[in-house]
Amino acid sequence: MQKHKAGFVNIIGNPNVGKSTLMNAFVGEKLSIITSKAQTTRHRILGIVNGENFQMILSDTPGIIKPAYQLQESMMGFVKSAFEDADVLIYMVEIGEKELKDEDFFNKIIHSKIPVLLLINKIDKSNQEQLEEQVQLWTQKVPNAEIFAISALEGFQVKEVFDRIIELLPESPPFYPKDQLTDKPERFFVNETIREKILMHYKKEIPYSVEVDTEEFFEEENIIRMRAVIMVERDTQKGIVIGHKGEALKRVGVESRKDLEKFFGKQVHLELYVKVNKNWRTDARQLRRFGYDQ
Repeated sequence: MQKHKAGFVNIIGNPNVGKSTLMNAFVGEKLSIITSKAQTTRHRILGIVNGENFQMILSDTPGIIKPAYQLQESMMGFVKSAFEDADVLIYMVEIGEKELKDEDFFNKIIHSKIPVLLLINKIDKSNQEQLEEQVQLWTQKVPNAEIFAISALEGFQVKEVFDRIIELLPESPPFYPKDQLTDKPERFFVNETIREKILMHYKKEIPYSVEVDTEEFFEEENIIRMRAVIMVERDTQKGIVIGHKGEALKRVGVESRKDLEKFFGKQVHLELYVKVNKNWRTDARQLRRFGYDQ
């Protein structure tokens, strides 16, 4: 009988290289926000892939940046923790990239005692010559890594990476129940779905000044009733989020509800409110409340 394998596979890299796209491709569910804006992922999100003889616990982390305020420091805390429990480390770069934004993290990768898979993503946007140059560059920079050229969005080489990860996982019983998809509660995905719509529809500092808190989540037989608050830092931001005659907020609500109905497989009633919560990004107590407690 085949032995069971299980382990933690942690995905790190610069902002916007496709970490969330890869994780969602592996899991087959939309767990992580995907937008064209940088710093979309704020938490460390676990996605669990179960097979008969394996359990792969994937961890999507925020993009590596130099922190400018307390929220970003907490986000980098989630990245640091990804080195501590990984059985396989995925270092993701995109075509044209030449360095990691933080030297300390880079040193940790090249001196890692665990298997490192270096994925060069978005190769659908390159030519053969450019790809060969990139493979050569990263082979020299990270000699301890196995290199794969992939397109997470197009699904190119994703199965090959997935199969290689399973080969590298240690023998172990499962860490989570086999029907579990993630370690996050349902309200977390409500918050993230709403935040994704804000990232898509608002410009400048608005998306980065916003946090979402689902205050009520009641599941009935045929419907889930939710009430969520969108928090901003200033009164002017509140007006922008609501928009003329509430149209902007209504659009966020309608699009979020459609996605949540797909995610939960049930009718959703969603109420949205906007509230000013001054300086929440620099307030340690507030950050703890929103789960940034690394």
